[in-house]
Amino acid sequence: MSSINQTLAHYHRKITINRLGLWLFFASDAFMFGGLLVSRFYLLGNKNLNLDQALGLLVTSILLISSFFMNRAEVMVSQGNKKGFITSLVITIILGVAFLVGVVGLEWGSAHFGPEDGAEGAVFYMMTGMHAFHVFTGIIFLLLVLRNGLKNKYTPERHYAVEASANYWHFVDVVWIIFYPALYLMGTL
Repeated sequence: MSSINQTLAHYHRKITINRLGLWLFFASDAFMFGGLLVSRFYLLGNKNLNLDQALGLLVTSILLISSFFMNRAEVMVSQGNKKGFITSLVITIILGVAFLVGVVGLEWGSAHFGPEDGAEGAVFYMMTGMHAFHVFTGIIFLLLVLRNGLKNKYTPERHYAVEASANYWHFVDVVWIIFYPALYLMGTL
């Protein structure tokens, strides 16, 4: 077996192990988010939090659009299109920051309760805070991927970091798709 084939075989074996580790992380993180979701219904029952519906829809739309661009970035790098990859990744980062500004900056500022205001505040701030923390760490991950992309460290054959960051970003989006109705749409006033 040639040296190049051995290197590629080693790379693929390493990536297989990394993928398993990432999916195990997602499974453990899903339990944490699931616990937060259960606490919402256990502590608040069918109570509606009376949040800003327009803002909730806006931040949800921003996050979903960011997921589209993250997918596009992954496709572009796998096709060797560096410009499309970088552009899509930058748009994803900007939309991620916009989501954080919307939730942490605007929604937290306009909520009619604080984190100290009983179960209502505890549930809302814990659910949105943990999710915002994951978006924030995702942005840091994407910035590292962007830096490496600008240094030409990814090829169509070797770009696992882009794949991993895309999977993480989509995982965080799926969590919000579940949290959004639980926080903004469900319940009675």
